[in-house]
Amino acid sequence: MNERTDSVRSDPIRPQLRPVKHSEVVIKTEFKILPVAPPAICAAAAQRRRRSASQEMERPWNKDKHRPSTTQTASRSFLSKFVRVIVLSLIFLVSVFLAHFQLYGRSSHPNFSSVPPTRLGRDCDASRGRWAKSSRPFRYNASCPFHRNAWNCLRNGREGMNAMNSWVWIPDTCGDVGFDVGFDAGFDPAAFLSAMRGRRIGFVGDSLNENFLVAFLCILRSADDTARKWKKKKAWRGGYFPLFDVIVAYHRAVLLSRYQWQPAENTTSPSKTEVKGFYRVDVDVPADDWVNITNFYDILVFNTGHWWGPDKFPKETPLVFYKSGQPILPPLSILEGLEVVVNHTVDFIAKEIPSKTLKFWRSQSPRHFHGGEWNQNGSCLFDEPLKENQLDSWFEPRNRGVNKEAREINRLIWQAVQETDIHLLNITHMSEFRADAHPAIWLGTKDAVKVWGQDCLHWCLPGLPDTWVDVLVAQIMYHLRDPSRLNNL
Repeated sequence: MNERTDSVRSDPIRPQLRPVKHSEVVIKTEFKILPVAPPAICAAAAQRRRRSASQEMERPWNKDKHRPSTTQTASRSFLSKFVRVIVLSLIFLVSVFLAHFQLYGRSSHPNFSSVPPTRLGRDCDASRGRWAKSSRPFRYNASCPFHRNAWNCLRNGREGMNAMNSWVWIPDTCGDVGFDVGFDAGFDPAAFLSAMRGRRIGFVGDSLNENFLVAFLCILRSADDTARKWKKKKAWRGGYFPLFDVIVAYHRAVLLSRYQWQPAENTTSPSKTEVKGFYRVDVDVPADDWVNITNFYDILVFNTGHWWGPDKFPKETPLVFYKSGQPILPPLSILEGLEVVVNHTVDFIAKEIPSKTLKFWRSQSPRHFHGGEWNQNGSCLFDEPLKENQLDSWFEPRNRGVNKEAREINRLIWQAVQETDIHLLNITHMSEFRADAHPAIWLGTKDAVKVWGQDCLHWCLPGLPDTWVDVLVAQIMYHLRDPSRLNNL
């Protein structure tokens, strides 16, 4: 209101008329009277000059044939105010946009979470789509020898397993490459193993990549029931398929870089009394579990992210980051440390892993803790997927919820791997819907929930990771469609 009033007062279009006081004119006139005259003459002269001055003041308006009317003046005043309001509004909107861009970087709606599409064809993005009801049997059962107890939801009696596995992922734009009905039937394990004959597929990262691997092994076993466990080259878990001479294995490296426990007396922190000890992370040294496999695998799938939080490394036992054997100063926060580690890992991959190796980086798997963190009675007892209009309230970092880290970490990963030969395997968006697909309270061990809380981080098997496997296999075959490249693996 004040801005509009001020603009009217200072408007250059509106005439600013000020009444002229006669005394002012008299003063000016009197200074021009040089000869001394009798009072009567002076009074008469002064009266004539007052009339003359008054006429001069009025004459310009009286003679001006184009004097603006009251309507024209009001119109110009309104136009001036309108233009000013528009300009100020545009300046405000641009300022807000720049501030948002500075804070959040590239927009991530909804949110591929700053990760690019997962291409299965020129116009096919498998990462975008919807879940639809279907009717398909389990692709493996509770007796798969590669199961991990806590994720074997069939054996653990997890309620709703049939309903959980009745949902099929249908990409939005993939009908022209054979996915018009989504991943309903899944891939053909025998055909895939035949295409991979004599080759090796490796997973490197945290337990979510292990979750991924177990689903892969159990699906592939349906094509080779002679498959057996394989744990060489420091693999944490793996399988060998003799009929096809194929190895699929997982190397546990939760931070990707080497880290080790250090006693409190070795810390440089001034508050040693508050620190029980710390974990030294050498950001430029890969973990021993995978540093020597750079030439062993033909296909590699990397991930990290779920250990990068205060629940794993609280202030009493923090991460301290080193480079070239020396502490990084000033000390890095956990997310700053993650960014540095991911960048060094990507550089190491580029230098040490052959270009012919097909490399993927899996995007972050979302959590679904509702009502609190895992140690604060967070729960995921849902019986159907979330709706799309619910996703941002769960996962958008600006909402500061307990499940926000997936999209935050994805942005760092994408910035590190762009313009490299590492392909993004984007499973985040499809997984954000599936609050119904976690083990929750069915963990297969007595008192596990009392000790660890509900598991709303990992996934039931069979379950959602089976669809991740479908997308990975489709990606592998898409990138290896060129026979010459397939033969060079």
